[in-house]
Amino acid sequence: MPTYRFPEGFIWGCATASYQIEGSPLADGAGESIWHRFSHTPGKIKTGETGDIACDHYNRYQEDIGLMRWLGLKAYRFSIAWPRLFPTDERTLNPRGLAFYDRLVDGLLAAGIEPFVTLYHWDLPVWAEDRGGWPARECAQWFASYASTVFERLGDRVKHWITLNEPWVSAYLGYYTGVHAPGRQSLQDAVSASYNLLLAHGLAVQRFRQSGRPGEIGITLNMSHAVPASDKEEDKAAARLFDGYLNRWFLEPVVRGAFPADLVAAFRQAGLKLGPMSAEDMQLIGAPIDFLGLNYYSISTIAAAPGFPGFRQAPPPDRVLNTMGWEMEPEGLYQLLLRLHREYGLRKIYITENGYPLREKEFGGPDLEDEPRIHYIREHLLRAWRAIQEGVPLRGYFVWSLMDNFEWAEGYEPRFGIIYVDYRTLERKPKRSAHWYREVIAANAIEA
Repeated sequence: MPTYRFPEGFIWGCATASYQIEGSPLADGAGESIWHRFSHTPGKIKTGETGDIACDHYNRYQEDIGLMRWLGLKAYRFSIAWPRLFPTDERTLNPRGLAFYDRLVDGLLAAGIEPFVTLYHWDLPVWAEDRGGWPARECAQWFASYASTVFERLGDRVKHWITLNEPWVSAYLGYYTGVHAPGRQSLQDAVSASYNLLLAHGLAVQRFRQSGRPGEIGITLNMSHAVPASDKEEDKAAARLFDGYLNRWFLEPVVRGAFPADLVAAFRQAGLKLGPMSAEDMQLIGAPIDFLGLNYYSISTIAAAPGFPGFRQAPPPDRVLNTMGWEMEPEGLYQLLLRLHREYGLRKIYITENGYPLREKEFGGPDLEDEPRIHYIREHLLRAWRAIQEGVPLRGYFVWSLMDNFEWAEGYEPRFGIIYVDYRTLERKPKRSAHWYREVIAANAIEA
């Protein structure tokens, strides 16, 4: 079989998020997050579960670092729970909360694993939400203050920073559809949140530069390659609109310093207020980043639809869908990487999430023989390799996820991990995909 070797120094990693794996959400003086409140609200989580225990990573992080070491990971992407550090307001630091991440970072470095730290992966403190949340401009300032504290404490050891994970999800699923925390259902709140999240990103980049700490900083966006459902002009226009709504609205302010004009017009036509978009704000939001983090899971086939937002998902009948209902087409990753390189001239890209969910009931037991996941990851890595050959500055790949975990509103049913977690005993077991990924890392190559 042909072997596809990746460039020397390519970073192989896995990713997780604080609320999804840590458990102990109120331990050692931590404050409540919007996800703690949301998951404890009846009817919000499909399975009625919470992140109170999750994978108990808060207490078992040393065991988990041992598994990372066994895998041969070069890097581990994790997020910091803002409410652990600032449980009651934007000023009062909880040293015990920060101490956990001190221990985690030190443990990773001792194991030869580079920490990639995400400052915000959706667990906003409830005090911030109760004072307006992301639709309030002040929230961006609170985030910048929190970020400064983390840079000061961990910046002597952490060299890779991600400001926000998937601000589209935070804004639109949290404040428009309400299927994610905090569960609001206001399009205006969502659009305001999207603006203030980007402002928060810009302020955090500014604080990082001012700190004088060495290293790199960027943002992680969830993106999809949009294709029209037909050759009809209305479907083509809908696909372009979807691309703006999901991709360009968050990408272009960061890398070009301006919001996309077609989306600005569409939102204004819908009677929405978009934020000041002042020169000062745009300079902050558009300050140079060192890399873009790309979370990619699926392609999106789009058809026109009446009303706002003017599009709908329309997968072709022969398209394979995963257990989450997402379209499986790895070619979309290749097309997206080429576009990011050619249209936006990014200096560096990391694939910060890519993975495949399975449900345990599909196997009648622990899904340790997870061949569909191996196939999915292999096919996406082949497209990533092709993109590198065409000059795309892709420098690393992070599997989502290191271990099975709390999958937000879906509860614990979808399992994205390459390591199985028995939620009754919390025992960890490497799946076949973990053994396969370990071989890939050791060889710095895949076989087709």
